[in-house]
Amino acid sequence: MKRIVAGVDEVGRGSLIGPVYAAAVILKKSIDPKLLKDSKSVSKKKREYLCKYIKENSIWSLGKASVSEIESLNILQASLLAMRRAIKKLKKKPTHVLIDGNKTPELDNYNLKSVIKGDKKVPSISAASIIAKVSRDKIITALSKKNKGYDWDKNFGYGTRQHLKALKKLGITKHHRRSFSPVSRLLVHNI
Repeated sequence: MKRIVAGVDEVGRGSLIGPVYAAAVILKKSIDPKLLKDSKSVSKKKREYLCKYIKENSIWSLGKASVSEIESLNILQASLLAMRRAIKKLKKKPTHVLIDGNKTPELDNYNLKSVIKGDKKVPSISAASIIAKVSRDKIITALSKKNKGYDWDKNFGYGTRQHLKALKKLGITKHHRRSFSPVSRLLVHNI
């Protein structure tokens, strides 16, 4: 049986807002693996270019877990859920699935293996990292236009000084993860 490897990575775990995204990617032979890097190590412009290139030269899918799923499950379980969804949505079933990090989602009839720092070592995981980040960034940028003052188009919901200042001044939105500190601390102080 031919070996078909999918790489999987998630983004948005540490953000204070929005869904967590995961991508699963099976690279085609036409792709140059030397171009693939961890999404955090390349510029936004280069990431967007690479995302388009990867999509044209791979079988890929996205999975996500919503803010309410993050709140009810916890961020780790929601991240694993997003990964599971991405893997199951692939149009071709992989024989091996390599997942960034030290945990794998529960998924019957799949050969799953975690790879610590896989986004730096395994091209298909790097590709997944790029697709997941570009996809989530687009959603967060759109949310930023509707929720002015938080600078989400720059901080993507992470707890930067500006975001924390805006949170205190403007309050908590429906997009904030209420179980995440400092959002939860703000809720306690406002009771």
